[in-house]
Amino acid sequence: MSKPLQPTTLSIALTGSGGAGVMTAGQILLDAAAHCGLYGLMTRSSGPQIRGGEAAAMIRLATQPVQTPGDRFDLLLALDFENVERFAAELPLDSGSLIVVDPAAGEVPAFLRASGAAVAGVPMAKLAKTIAGGRVAMIALGILAKLTGLPESSIIAAIATSIGRKKPEAMEASANAVRLGASEAPDGGVSRLAMPAEPRSHPRWSITGNEAAGLGALRGGVKFVGGYPITPATEILEWLAGALPQCGGVLMQAEDELASINMIVGASYGGLPSLTATAGPGLSLMIETLGLAVASEIPLVVIDVMRSGPSTGIATKSEQSDLNIAVYGLHGDAPHVVTAPLSIADCLLTAQWSVHLAETLQTPVIMLSDQSLGQTRAVIDRPEDVEFAGKRLVLEGDPTNYQRYAQTESGVSPMAIPGTAGGQYTADGLTHTPRGAPSSQARDHVEQMDKRQRKLDRFDFGAHWAEIDGDGDLAVLTWGSSSGPLREAVAAARAAGIQVRLIALRLISPTQPERLAAALQGVKRVLVIEQNHAGQFWRYLRAHYALPDDVVPIHCPGPLPIRPGEALAHIQQGALA
Repeated sequence: MSKPLQPTTLSIALTGSGGAGVMTAGQILLDAAAHCGLYGLMTRSSGPQIRGGEAAAMIRLATQPVQTPGDRFDLLLALDFENVERFAAELPLDSGSLIVVDPAAGEVPAFLRASGAAVAGVPMAKLAKTIAGGRVAMIALGILAKLTGLPESSIIAAIATSIGRKKPEAMEASANAVRLGASEAPDGGVSRLAMPAEPRSHPRWSITGNEAAGLGALRGGVKFVGGYPITPATEILEWLAGALPQCGGVLMQAEDELASINMIVGASYGGLPSLTATAGPGLSLMIETLGLAVASEIPLVVIDVMRSGPSTGIATKSEQSDLNIAVYGLHGDAPHVVTAPLSIADCLLTAQWSVHLAETLQTPVIMLSDQSLGQTRAVIDRPEDVEFAGKRLVLEGDPTNYQRYAQTESGVSPMAIPGTAGGQYTADGLTHTPRGAPSSQARDHVEQMDKRQRKLDRFDFGAHWAEIDGDGDLAVLTWGSSSGPLREAVAAARAAGIQVRLIALRLISPTQPERLAAALQGVKRVLVIEQNHAGQFWRYLRAHYALPDDVVPIHCPGPLPIRPGEALAHIQQGALA
């Protein structure tokens, strides 16, 4: 009898109350897998509380790169059952799953029993007490090592990296707990993950989308950041707070979002590429100043890490529902740029590109990331280095009769850095003359509006506007974080013999009608898939692009992620209809 094939991907969920160490354990498990040459990602879920409370770490390990959680969980390890029902919709289990619980935690909740998953009991709390300084989360990691096939040594090495060498007693206790947990793990119940035969030959990164966005901002040349903490964007500011000073830059925490956007307008006016990061409620507060930046042609970048709305919504869950405000939210005719990263790794490229676009076009750029990208940690191949040639056009040479807002063929005019002799000008939100003097004349108003629009219309955004993959008369059209599960679904559809192409837009605004028409050449049916309630992307496409007659809008709101199997079902149905 032939041996059953080992799986190439394994999904694990850890749940527990605040302080139980769920997130730390999940991070250690991911680090250990990376040490073994695996890929993976970890998403996190928590309740609405600011601090403490129930938490879930959801890890997917794989022998190949993965960009999205799987369709189901092979293994759920519950340290306790405190408010675990809040994660009921986020923990798809079935009869092939295994639930590991501590019998002392009480009855297994009904929704878990209803899944049909097998249940195995391990007295994790009791075992932890047999070790001086032992912790339940470390016992759990030993159990996970045994069940998944990860070497105990890799788990212990990852703990050493996490704890550091300054706590030898804690390290010894943790190592002993891991070994004890592995020895007491249930026998079987989950197929062990296939381990790479050879160690990895090229470097990999463990990075979140928020960290990648921060790195992209630095590579783009950002030197000033003004920010106010808000979930789920805070980690961008936290990461830049440490990294920016090392690159000669400055980060300042403002008293609110209004102050942060005004700070970066001032810093950019002074010549420094500038950025802030926020979420939907913060973006709402920044809208008036974004209009000022458009009118005064001051470059800046706002990264909006979207969350479920409206209003406070669900601060810890993801949704692609800020597209409308990002594109249309500024009052008046206010041409600006909106971008969206397509994966965790792509947060780096898109942030770097966004800074380049803002500086080159002298306009605000809103980058639409979201919680699922920003707060998910992934083990990825090192992204390729990309360089952009453009930079801010500044006043040089003879400043005689300097006109800051002079009419030019490209629409971009030289910007004087404060202190440049002869380069004085007025920069405000009033309609103005080419010199910047306030004006109420119709001619000045129309000329300046034409100038600002011309900058975007005549600029060549190049190949980065979208990622296009595959061929066929069926196309899936999407944007932002929805690209990950759709990329996996498209690959599965092709493996099943369905010819389908994927078009994922990185540049939301300004529109690129000629490029999209070329990408849709030969397509008869289009599935527009996105994660929001109103179909904002579909309505935007319908308003600004010539699409085939047969367009199927598929829009599902947060907070639940779009899963690959769900997307595959839509593709299969679209291919048959």
